Amino acid sequence: MTRPARLTHKGRPVPYIAAWGAERVELPRLVVVSGALAVKGQRRAAGTLWKPWRVKPGVSEPEFGAVHGPRQRECMLRMLCQVCGGPVTRNDLGWPWLIEADPGTTPRWPEGEVTTHPPTCEACQPVAAVQCTPNRGLFASVRVGRVLTDGVYGRLYRPTARPVPVGSRTVLFAGDGRLRWMLGGQIAATLRKTTVVDMHTQAPVSRVAVRR
Repeated sequence: MTRPARLTHKGRPVPYIAAWGAERVELPRLVVVSGALAVKGQRRAAGTLWKPWRVKPGVSEPEFGAVHGPRQRECMLRMLCQVCGGPVTRNDLGWPWLIEADPGTTPRWPEGEVTTHPPTCEACQPVAAVQCTPNRGLFASVRVGRVLTDGVYGRLYRPTARPVPVGSRTVLFAGDGRLRWMLGGQIAATLRKTTVVDMHTQAPVSRVAVRR
């Protein structure tokens, strides 16, 4: 697979999964069809109901803080770099990833970390760690031996005649009955067989060397 053309805005590179203004779609009316959330006037397909987006990268202004759902899911499922859109390379330790550097979360961090960030290739990691908001500079580089794309990040809706959103966005996993009431935005991945590495050399380092 060839890497897609890199897009820039005012001299600044725009990540592959960043949304552009022309890609936003007004949220259609949501209804209940056969005991599940659906879009009015459309047949409810099996599986997750996803938030709609246009695909017009490079048109209008980039929205660096917004993620384009279809491209995010493409990167998760095809192991593409979230920054340049090209395929990432697996080594003996696994796939390259950037995650929030928070080793105090659990004693086993980063094992079992759940993230909506797709993989990031070695070449793009230093730039992404600095430019990505709101966690600028607060990322850890890890290698992931096993990736489970088993979660959906989105907004739950109350199953009324005119569904209304409930609470903040959350992650639900495969088999959760509430998924039929969710408008999905992104895939969430569970990271297994993880190794913390140096961002520049990709050599293993101790997790205690990571500071938040």
